[in-house]
Amino acid sequence: MPNGDNWQGEVLRDLRGTADAPAAVGAQSAGQQPSGAPEQTVHQGTHAQQSAPQQRTPPPHHPPPAAPAAPVPQARPGPPGRAPAHPARTPDSRPVLDQDLAAAGRGARRGEPPVARAVRLLRRTVSSSAAREVAEAAATAEVLQQPVTTGRQIAVTSIRGGAGKSTVAALLGTAFAHYRQDPVLLVEADPALGSLPLRLGAKTLRWTTGDLARLVEPQMSLLDVTGYLVQLPQNAWLLPGSQGQIGATLDIRAYERVMVSLRRYFGVTVVDCETLPAEVARVALSAAQARILTAPATLEGVTSTHAVLRWMQGLPSHIIAGTVVVLTELTPHGGLDLGKASRALAATGAGVQVLPYDRHLASGGAIRTELLSHAASRAAARLAAEAFHRAQQRR
Repeated sequence: MPNGDNWQGEVLRDLRGTADAPAAVGAQSAGQQPSGAPEQTVHQGTHAQQSAPQQRTPPPHHPPPAAPAAPVPQARPGPPGRAPAHPARTPDSRPVLDQDLAAAGRGARRGEPPVARAVRLLRRTVSSSAAREVAEAAATAEVLQQPVTTGRQIAVTSIRGGAGKSTVAALLGTAFAHYRQDPVLLVEADPALGSLPLRLGAKTLRWTTGDLARLVEPQMSLLDVTGYLVQLPQNAWLLPGSQGQIGATLDIRAYERVMVSLRRYFGVTVVDCETLPAEVARVALSAAQARILTAPATLEGVTSTHAVLRWMQGLPSHIIAGTVVVLTELTPHGGLDLGKASRALAATGAGVQVLPYDRHLASGGAIRTELLSHAASRAAARLAAEAFHRAQQRR
């Protein structure tokens, strides 16, 4: 079981141990198999170098059998003298997107038009911006690859719907999975038809956060746990909030049980919460080491967010110190002075980042990082680095 400074290495060894027992993994795995991901060379400091080789080797993937066998939930022991509860029914696997609806979607668009890409490349050729970008990328990678002794939890929420909350959560999880060697978990704590699985490209869903809360036990191994998760590319996993059904709920006790139990397995956990002031969202924000508050880059969005930040200033100081506001540009040419808005919000003590308009993100559907605009890709990396840095300050 992972513990102490070397817990990332033990987690990775558990994952790579699947090569010795492919049949067992196939019987346990109920999640989606990832598409091939390029190997990454990652340097994570002294602890990570002692526990894992520097040449990043993704965990082996074994094709599931024709009829995947999901782990059978076991009844948790009850108090003495009381008959044990009946095991929960194994849920059926459901598609994330109906095939008829999937056919209505158009092909994925690039984040920036060809002319903009050509102009940007030309400017890099005749200026010194390329060197600055390389230095910025190196600094970002250094932050994101820092080792952790206990898993960091980063909660993402918003004041209203349509602010890009699930998009930001998906971008964060993807960035962490790209830069880090230890496993990354994305949790959907928004059961009300959240879009996180769709944005991450998941195909089918089975076990949810509420299901896992009834099944998780302290003695479970990493392989036991990942059998209930949807596997994503680059050593990342997804725990959905629902199966796309109306009326799904998630109570505080179930959320707390899952988050406390899973924290030791994953270096970073990104939680896609409900919008404020939902009860689970408030619990997630208070328990996380860092908080992301998304807001549309409009005058109304900035005004509402500023009011929330002023309220957060009355809470313990680590709350506002661990908060980053993300202003999401929903249109290519907004009517907001982002510089002035960012300075006003930063005066409260929170960090502020801007996610620029991107045609690929605006079109919806699964996020493909290779199609993101250069500006959006850099903004996502900067946001992940700042959120992780603030999470590291809270022990």
